[in-house]
Amino acid sequence: MSSLTFIILCLEGAVLSFNVAASAALVPSISAAFGVSPFFAGKITWLYMLPYGIAALIYGPLVKIFDAKKVELVCLLLFSLANLLAGLSENIYTLFAARFMMGFFGASVIPLALILIARHIKAQDRGKFVGVFFSATFIASLLGLVLSGVINWRFIYIIPAVCGFVLLCFMYFAFPSFKEDRRAASKIKYIAAFRNKAVLHIFTYIFAVSLVYHGVQQWLGVYFAKEYNLAQFLISMLIMLTSLSGVFGEILGGFFADKLGRLKTVNIGIFLMILAVFVLLLKLPLFIVSLLMAAWGLGWTVNHAGLSTMLTDLPQEFINESASLNSSVRFISGGLGTALAGLLMQRSFILGFSVFGASLILLFVFSRPFLNLFERLAFINRKE
Repeated sequence: MSSLTFIILCLEGAVLSFNVAASAALVPSISAAFGVSPFFAGKITWLYMLPYGIAALIYGPLVKIFDAKKVELVCLLLFSLANLLAGLSENIYTLFAARFMMGFFGASVIPLALILIARHIKAQDRGKFVGVFFSATFIASLLGLVLSGVINWRFIYIIPAVCGFVLLCFMYFAFPSFKEDRRAASKIKYIAAFRNKAVLHIFTYIFAVSLVYHGVQQWLGVYFAKEYNLAQFLISMLIMLTSLSGVFGEILGGFFADKLGRLKTVNIGIFLMILAVFVLLLKLPLFIVSLLMAAWGLGWTVNHAGLSTMLTDLPQEFINESASLNSSVRFISGGLGTALAGLLMQRSFILGFSVFGASLILLFVFSRPFLNLFERLAFINRKE
């Protein structure tokens, strides 16, 4: 994989991620623009995540059958058109439909990136590439959050639409073809993958941690609006800190994954998340809340980089399926977590944060045997 190819992947990931975090921060503004409840407008988060998770299952096997370049060109075109529709939407239901399409067509990028890293980068260096790729996505997310506090919400969707069309032209001429062995292309191995204990254990963990993270993250904007009565600018700036720290967290997590080991890196991240969510319950001054947002984002991304690097250690025969499952499991569980948290947060934010904070503790305590077993199995796979 050439440096130019990797840069294109990072740029595509950046276009995908520009409004992911900003959309959650913009829920109060969107609800006001369309005259609906913020909990109703908040559906824009899980209406993006669930189709993303379902569609992600398609793309790993799809790039076995078709040239990955053609798949990416079609998906980027349709993703950009969906963003344009969102920015020009005249009612909340059009925005819902646009978010659904954004999720469905945007789901191709991360599986392809992980497949290429797993197939073309040495095991001892994969963490760095994983970290840089996801760091690029967080930089874009950070930029989207900054702009969401100072420009009209519609431009948060129009900007990636324009950037997507420009990148589309660049990809057409500069992105190489990736054609796989046709004999392998006919085999889709999801059932076989889950029969492998290493695969089953890591995706059980990913499902749980993603459900908890998004259950908290996607309602922070509404929490700050209702409990702190903050303006859109301050809401965006606070959530921006989760992306700002995430830029460093992905790189740091990738470095730790290579130097300290995948398991230690994952546990460092989950510990920071536990600390942040429980202190957030105390409703402290904004300066302390700012630090908590930074710790929350750092913990999530260190954990994320460690887990993503673990995925590249899985048997090569399951790489395409595992790359798709990574996005699918994360976003389906994230969408479910967001919907579940919405029901709890409507009753009480203290109730919601307490439930999800306790879930993080349980995850930290009881998941360690699962990940220990995964590391042993992955080590055997690498030796073989």
